[in-house]
Amino acid sequence: MNELEDYSPADEAGSCRELSIPADFAGLRLDQALARLFPEHSRSRLQSWLKEGRIRVNGVSPDAKHKIWGGEALEIDEAPLPAATAALPEDIPLSVVFEDAHILVIDKPAGLVVHPGSGNWSGTLLNALLHHAPEVAAIPRAGIVHRLDKDTSGLLVVAKTLAAQTDLIRQLQARTVKRHYLALVQGEPGIMGTVDAPIGRHPSQRIKMAVVQSGRPALTRYSLRERLGRAALVECRLETGRTHQIRVHMAHIGHPLIGDPVYGQRRTGVAAMDAFPRQALHAFRLGLVHPASGEELAWSAPLASDFADLLRLLGSKEVECPMS
Repeated sequence: MNELEDYSPADEAGSCRELSIPADFAGLRLDQALARLFPEHSRSRLQSWLKEGRIRVNGVSPDAKHKIWGGEALEIDEAPLPAATAALPEDIPLSVVFEDAHILVIDKPAGLVVHPGSGNWSGTLLNALLHHAPEVAAIPRAGIVHRLDKDTSGLLVVAKTLAAQTDLIRQLQARTVKRHYLALVQGEPGIMGTVDAPIGRHPSQRIKMAVVQSGRPALTRYSLRERLGRAALVECRLETGRTHQIRVHMAHIGHPLIGDPVYGQRRTGVAAMDAFPRQALHAFRLGLVHPASGEELAWSAPLASDFADLLRLLGSKEVECPMS
């Protein structure tokens, strides 16, 4: 997932680029030629630009299947559309773990919605990003490439350039981004295990996800960190990134997350756990390849205070050094 072509601020800001299609591209479809010419852009982005008429061949806006002969004049308008025209910058404090010109790593608190949506049109991470780094307004979804549920705390990465966003998405698709979570679950799971079960919309409860045969492939690996009476602290590693994946998978194997209002409503009989107001889930470790330098980077984030307090009440020995 290394950059195959130099990327400059001028490219990021966007302008109409003109070039001649190489003769040895003869016989390719236009979408195939574009993927080779502009590896810093995803295929889906290029497809969108084709549909929007922002790519022209000999002055005409063709479709993706247009056959290339070589030598045609190609124009491409790379000016990115705003992240969200209705979203406004808001001065919301962010816990920044790492930042440079290309990426931003955030330790998200529980309670912060990542992206505006029904019932949450302001006060989101996206609004905070537009204030903290105004340049992300020019990037789809303000550079957000993956999400954490509102009440899940921990690490997530945001792209600050189009090139970085494309590279991070490709890393996520290739399953090379390392995402580790700590979860407090009901019962006594095995020492380690793998949940390989497709996830899709629940067939009758549309606000929920579920393991369904028609769903998208989903793979979660887990290992036991500590037994705590009627619960256990487990480390989960995501191989895929489906909506509510850990919550759905752990509930599917009979060990729903403590405090989960959607997938884990069974009471434990332990007051501290039954009173916990959110799913006990924290993204504590994130590792990836830097989109520009190619350096392998990794970060860790301490447990959110409410999660740490719950573990202390349960007599956890892991709570003081969960990052090991």
